Amino acid sequence: MKKNAVALATSLAVGLTIGLAGTAAMAQQQSVEVLHWWTSGSEAGALNVLKANLEKQGVKWNDMPVAGGGGEAAMTALRARVTSGNPPTASQMLGFDILDWGKQGVVADLNALAQKDGWDKVVPPALQKFSKYNGKWIAAPVNVHSTNWVWANQAVLAKAGVTAEPKTWDEFIAAAEKVQKAGFIALAHGGQPWQDATLFDSVAMATGGVDYYRKAFIDLDTKTINSPTTEKVFQRMAQLRKLVDKDFSGRDWNVASGMVIGGKAGFQIMGDWAKGEFVNAKLVPGKDFACFRFPGTQGTVTFNADQFVMFTLKDAGKTAAQQKLAAAIMDPGFQSTFNVAKGSAPARTDVPDTAFDACGKKAIKDLAEASKANTLVGSIGHGHAEPASIKNAFYDVITRHFNGQLDDKKAVAAMVSAAKN
Repeated sequence: MKKNAVALATSLAVGLTIGLAGTAAMAQQQSVEVLHWWTSGSEAGALNVLKANLEKQGVKWNDMPVAGGGGEAAMTALRARVTSGNPPTASQMLGFDILDWGKQGVVADLNALAQKDGWDKVVPPALQKFSKYNGKWIAAPVNVHSTNWVWANQAVLAKAGVTAEPKTWDEFIAAAEKVQKAGFIALAHGGQPWQDATLFDSVAMATGGVDYYRKAFIDLDTKTINSPTTEKVFQRMAQLRKLVDKDFSGRDWNVASGMVIGGKAGFQIMGDWAKGEFVNAKLVPGKDFACFRFPGTQGTVTFNADQFVMFTLKDAGKTAAQQKLAAAIMDPGFQSTFNVAKGSAPARTDVPDTAFDACGKKAIKDLAEASKANTLVGSIGHGHAEPASIKNAFYDVITRHFNGQLDDKKAVAAMVSAAKN
């Protein structure tokens, strides 16, 4: 009897060990590896919301951050991973980069999940253009950023005698010059190609309007690009160049935001991810800082949208975790919490603005109105207007001009040439 009891106990122990090992193996499979370039304080804080949500579901988050605000370094790292046959679960991506990866046949099919959760009904059509490839959902959009924003330090403006929000180009230049004369840096800017192109986004829209912007930089109509309007855009870019400090070259965008936050500079022209830095510094919109559409672009929204592209995985457990990741990204509660922290608008139109501050409420309102009026257009500087190869060529022209290597007329000619590639 004792032998039988010992045998039974041994058998149960072995079975329990095997069962626990199997459970541990399954738990180990419930993990995601996410490649992204959100490394600033506000960005990392916003991403922690998603990590926490997944951990509650028993999904471990393996972080793969690649620094660089424009995402170029991240895309280089991603190519290396996919080429080696070891793709991450998901990668942060923008615009045409998503469609380019769709062509490679290495992305996951999210249609079943999208249909079950009704993504088609709540994601704006302008975003869906980049979330799908050949009608198949391959990415989960996490937000809608708009790029035609100005951020301003209220105390600096008051000291400079700027008493009203500039509504036109001339009013903005006059206000910036007042800030400069008062001993502050007028325009906080980082001299990186994508940041130069972010300035160009707003200047082009303010100068030519939405029809010009769409024909020139989305339709890539060379006659429209080769016009006095484009030359005027470059003339205005040269005006902005006189408003930045001498040490702008190579500066990260969040460092430029810090200059405004810290009272060293008056204005920053940057997408609404900059607001996260202001909020992270405990500044209050309307009191400590101002947010307004770039003068001359009111009624239009130039956008980019961060999306997480899902890659085809061989492991069933990892695929199941991937589905949880995609569902968590699209959860309305997460979309609200995340975008409050990030400074952007939700990628879903059914998320209430209750939790958002004044700038966030304006972003959501502007987005809805622009979508309805067909003035919601992809950003030149952020891969939502033109294919990646042309975007990089535009970057080169814009940056060379901003650094004085091309005059206005030569910049127009070079832009026309870039559009033909």
